Order: sequence, then structure tokens, then C-alpha cells
Amino acid sequence: MDENEALPNDPQKIRQSKVRVNDTTRGQPWPPARRQQFSALKAFQSVISLALLVATLFTLWTPANLFNNDLLDRMFQSVQAEGQAVAVPTSTPSPRPRIGLVAGHYGHDSGAVCADGLTEQEVNLRIATLTQQILTEAGYDVELLKEFDPRLTEYQALALVSIHNDSCEYINDQATGFKVAAAKSTLYPEKAARLTACLSQRYQAITGLSFHYNTVTNDMTNYHAFNEIHADTTAAIIETGFLNLDREILTKNTELIAQGVASGILCYVRNEDVPDLPAQVESP
Repeated sequence: MDENEALPNDPQKIRQSKVRVNDTTRGQPWPPARRQQFSALKAFQSVISLALLVATLFTLWTPANLFNNDLLDRMFQSVQAEGQAVAVPTSTPSPRPRIGLVAGHYGHDSGAVCADGLTEQEVNLRIATLTQQILTEAGYDVELLKEFDPRLTEYQALALVSIHNDSCEYINDQATGFKVAAAKSTLYPEKAARLTACLSQRYQAITGLSFHYNTVTNDMTNYHAFNEIHADTTAAIIETGFLNLDREILTKNTELIAQGVASGILCYVRNEDVPDLPAQVESP
């Protein structure tokens, strides 16, 4: 059948045919070509969004972030941006290492008393206070203790040093210099030996005073605090000078004396080298 035969000759039928055609297209969605174009655009946008998300995750997931809280913090910040408040715990700083200083005779008695009224206690306390300041500035928690301080019972610290001085009386021309001793009986003699070596070497190097090793008394090696503190606390006692011949450096250059004591303690707690033992002087 040719084209002339396919179309009706009757005008009324022609109009009805056109109406049926228009009725079949009225209210239909966009042509298929436009639907395909819209779907491709949506897919492209989805791919771009996914790529940005993956790139962000790769940026966050670095070796540095893998072992710290940076990644979690930034994720929490993203959650907060959505209106959800998340509390991120902060780390608590560890306490500073402790060092104990006993100001000899402080809170108990005067110690040695000079003819003009100068007491050993006030000299000891002045040296201990300055030593405390130096060690505190070096980053340590330093406690200043009295002679028979209740805190000495089972006291725990990196080190404990008791500061004293020798007699105001003139003995002889060799009665000048310092003495250092540790406990006669200790669970860790190697630690005690190292603390006394550090104190002796550093103190002599800074002050220039001589080391009277052979005048160390039983009162020093059996010092009461050695038996009161915790067994893990390394302790020593130092007599920084004689209040007679060494009086000028002890009272007028106290900062230097304190620096010598502090340097000896830092030598021990920092595990510094002790290159040379101090020159030892025997008293006649």
C-alpha cells in the first residue's frame, strides 16, 4: 500500500487521526535524548563529589596523623561544623621531677654560732634557697625542707641533698674547704657514689674551694635523714665551707656557692660526665 492509500481521503477522518496523535503525546515526559543528558550531568557531579571526598581523606591520612590525634581532631571539627559539639580530651602534663633540699638546722636549732651572732642555720638557709631557685629554673620541682621535716619520712625524689657548714672557730690554716658524704649503708651504693662525685667535682670547679675528704665525720655518713627517706632516693650531705676562713665567700658570694651545689645535683640527675675527681686535701 502506497502513501495515498495509507492516508484517509475523508477530511473528518484526517482531523480525527491528528487528534489521536496529539492525545498520545500530551503530558508525556521530556524526550529520551534530554533525559539521557540530565542523567549524565548528575552522574558527573556525583563522580566529582566522590573524588573531592577521597582527596580530602588522603590529605588527612598522613603518617604524622596516623599516630596522633590530629586526624580525630579534624574529624571532630567537621562534626562540630554540622552543629554537634564534641568534647576532645586534652592530655595532662606529667609532673616535673622532684629534688629535695634540706637547709641544715632550719626549724630546729641555730647550728654553729659565730662570735658576732652569725648562725650556721641562716647561712645554710640562704644557700638552700638560692639553690632551689636555680634548680626550679632548670625545670625541676624543688622542695625546701627543714632539718627534721615530717615530709622526710619515706621521701621520694631524684635526689636529696642536705646543706650544712662547719665551725666558726679557728682550727688551723688548713681549715678551709668543703666536705661531701653519702649514707654509709645504702641499697644503691653506685648511685650514692655518683652523686657525691658530681657534687664534689662541680662544687670545687665553680667555687675553687678544696675538698677535705679526710675530715668527713660519722655524723655526716650516719646523717639522720638517710634512714628516714625512701630507699630509692639517692641522698648526700655537703658542708659548703668553714664559717671561719671561708666566711667571706659563704656570706658575700652566696650565689656562687649555690651555683656550685646546684651544678653538682644537675650533674647527677642529668647523668652528666664527671671528667675529673676533685683535688683532695688532707688536714694535719
